[in-house]
Formats: sequence, structure tokens, C-alpha cells
Amino acid sequence: MNTPLFPTAGLDLLSSAVLLLDAGQRICYANPAAENLLEISAKSMKGQSLAEIFVNSEELEAMFEQAVAHQFADKRVDMALERSGHDPIQVHVVVAALDSSEQPVLIELRENVQQLKLDREERLLDQSQANKELIRNLAHEIKNPLGGIRGAAQLLELELPERQLRELREYTQVIIKEADRLQTLVDRLLAPHRRPHIVGDVNIHEVFERVRSLILAEFPNGLTIQRDYDLSIPEFRGDKEQLIQVVLNIAHNAAQALSGRIAAGDAVLSFVTRIARQMTLAKTRYRLALDLHIIDNGPGIPPEIQDRIFYPLVSGRDGGSGLGLTLAQTFVQQHLGSIECESRPGHTDFRILIPLP
Repeated sequence: MNTPLFPTAGLDLLSSAVLLLDAGQRICYANPAAENLLEISAKSMKGQSLAEIFVNSEELEAMFEQAVAHQFADKRVDMALERSGHDPIQVHVVVAALDSSEQPVLIELRENVQQLKLDREERLLDQSQANKELIRNLAHEIKNPLGGIRGAAQLLELELPERQLRELREYTQVIIKEADRLQTLVDRLLAPHRRPHIVGDVNIHEVFERVRSLILAEFPNGLTIQRDYDLSIPEFRGDKEQLIQVVLNIAHNAAQALSGRIAAGDAVLSFVTRIARQMTLAKTRYRLALDLHIIDNGPGIPPEIQDRIFYPLVSGRDGGSGLGLTLAQTFVQQHLGSIECESRPGHTDFRILIPLP
């Protein structure tokens, strides 16, 4: 007599992907979470083998055989499952032996969020380094001819006949002013690489309080700055001026984005300081890290630029230079930390992580 089939009704409600396999290693059930994770319908998966779903199915197949042989009740392992034409999926795999001859094995796949986060941080770090190198080289290439253009415009102005000077001087002045504007932009692009990293004892709350006073001086009405500080955070070694610039750039951007709410009188900017434990930053594990948040209740960052807000010259505001967040990211990385952002209408949270010794 056949053993009853494993009940599947409850599996439909799980957030993790679940596959039930028959004795021939073929899928006989996939829950909705598995359809979402693998981007295949349950109907299409039914009857397919592990090798037909995954390019690198060997380890899963080996664990299936071990489960059928009752070498374990369940086995857990982290792996990257590959599918043809898709990016690898970082998952925590649980293979469980079932008391059923028709459905002897259950495989649960849970997305490995930590691994995804590490991969994303690594990509952002690589992209940031490439951006900085590109900007540095581009800035130098722009700077060299700028002096020549400005000098030529000045010489041209000196050579203009007196009768034409008044009407033509307007054009030479346009060239000179635009050359000066570009020179200022180039200087700002190169500033993070020129300024020395000055290390001293830093109290992070002094940094936030300094920024708070600057922001309230510029936006005295309609903006509330809430403080949620962990006062047990010790002093640490860092560049205080750089950290003030980091927090100020983010907070100032937030205050400008809050203009509508400031006019309505309900704009809120929140400063939060915490200690995070066992953090991995740039592939290095730290026991303790500063966990800083700058949160606003503004309209949020436009979705089309959310993945690019730390790129140079990308701005969500008319007239913005797109350099403030790039500079903030550079200074945070010089402290071996990371900066990330989550944004939706009504809630934008910039999170800064800086390792503590």
C-alpha cells in the first residue's frame, strides 16, 4: 500500500520556495514562492528533473540520493543555483527526507539575503572605484584646455578695437565666465582626492549636532529635526571634518527635498545613531560598527535614479550638481565604511556603516 502524499495546502502560504520531488528526481509540486523565485510556473516545472531546471544540479542530485537512502533527516547548505539565461540565485537550501514513497524528498530554497547584500556592496564598491578613476582622469583632461580657452578669450578682449569692444566684450565675458564655472566644477570633482585624510578622536554626536545647527539656521521654520541617539557610543578615530561633510550633504539634500512639507509645516528630519554588531563591510568582518541613519518624510527619490544616486553628476533636483552624495560616499569609504539608501514616498533612509576598532 502506498504511503499517503505529503500535504501541500500549507506550503502554498510559505514565503520560501518549496519543491516536492518524486522517486525519479522529478518535480511533482512547486509552491507560489518557488514560481516567483525561479520565474517558472508550477505547471511548467511539473515533471521536470533537477538537471532540467538548474545548470549546476549535481550537488542537489547528490543530496536527493542521500535523503532517499535516509542518510539524514534534513541537510542544509548555502549555494548559488544557476539557470540558463539567468543570474545565479544565492540560496540557503534545506533538503528533507519525507516518509512517502511517491514524494520522498522536499527541497526548500531561501534567498540568502546576506550574500545578496555582500554581492551588491562589492558591485557598488567596484563601480565607485571605476567612477572615481574616470572622473579624476576626465577632470584633468577638461582642466588642461580650460586655462587656454580662458586665456585666449582674455587676449582676444585686449585685442578688440575700441569701437567694437563694447558690443563684442559681452561674448568674451561669456567665454571667461563659463570657463570659470567649469573650473569650479572640476575643482569640486578633484577635491576629495586632494584633501588629506586627517584622523583624530571623533564624537559622532558632535558631528550630528553641528549639522543640526547648520540645517536649522538655513531652514528655521517648518522643519523639525528629531534626534534618536545612543549616547553609549564611544569616541572613535576618524576625520571629523569629512564626517561633518558627509552628514551635511545628505541632510541638506533631504531638507531641500522637503520644501513642500516645510511650506506645510510638517517636515521631519531624523538623526539616528546605533551600534551594529558582526557587520561585514567590503569583505571584512567587524565586531562593532557605527550604524547611522538620516531619515526624512519627503517625496522620496525618483525610482529611475535610485540605483545611480551615488554616481557623479546624477541629481534628482533641478540645478543640483550631483556631487554631494558622490563626495559623501568617497569620505565614508575612506573610513572603510559603506553608505546605502532605501527610499519610497514619505520615507527616505540613508544608512551609514563605519567600522569601530
